[in-house]
Amino acid sequence: MLDTTQRHAAILELARQQNRVTVDHLSAHFAVSVQTIRKDLNQLCDQRLLSRTHGGATLPSGVENLEYEARRRISAEAKDAIGRAAAALIPNDASLFINIGTTTEAVSQALLDHAGLLVVTNNINVANRMRVYPRFEVVIAGGVVRPSDGGIVGDAAAGFFSQFKVDYAIIGASALDEEGALLDYDYREVKVAQAIIANARHVILVADRGKFQRSAPVRIARIDQIGTFVTDNCPSEAFRALCLSAGVTLIETGETTGH
Repeated sequence: MLDTTQRHAAILELARQQNRVTVDHLSAHFAVSVQTIRKDLNQLCDQRLLSRTHGGATLPSGVENLEYEARRRISAEAKDAIGRAAAALIPNDASLFINIGTTTEAVSQALLDHAGLLVVTNNINVANRMRVYPRFEVVIAGGVVRPSDGGIVGDAAAGFFSQFKVDYAIIGASALDEEGALLDYDYREVKVAQAIIANARHVILVADRGKFQRSAPVRIARIDQIGTFVTDNCPSEAFRALCLSAGVTLIETGETTGH
């Protein structure tokens, strides 16, 4: 039987897949009492990871991002597979940007067996993970540190990236739409992402299939500005067609589970 933390992560994954979960279904699914599930949902709603509805809960509206630790847990296996696939595209002795995001962090983890990398990042978690390896040179952007996830955002960070021209950029997105837009929640983060895209020779987008089921208000870029899209599965035929017409290499790892 799953412990409380594992069950919460699994409930969030089910909500991501189905958009709505019900007390009765979750009780049967996890073989626990209705009272236990109600307590789970209340705790997840208190953390603003879900919104309570009659008889269940839904994902929050798309104006606010999920808490960082919850995002790390959602689709963790899929993100690890995406990270490995993206890291396999990066040769030794390359220069690269790594942006904010839990999936970009999975790429940084998978890069630890590389050598000779110059890594420029606005992600404190990435810098902390990679700085202890002397075979990497890690450069971190200056700017406002976002307390929720250690991301460095704002005009100063955007200007910092404009000093470089690197071989690769690893970027994420909070949402993808069928018109080919890459979307996010924080306009300060978007400005940095746009500077990253503008100053890399090849841009690799990493995002799991759940990003097609979410919405966010700020446009980062269009899919035709991307060189390679690495995902577990692309559920949108329209987005797949846009990748094909724009010459974007689509890599699907086939990993779709998150618990």
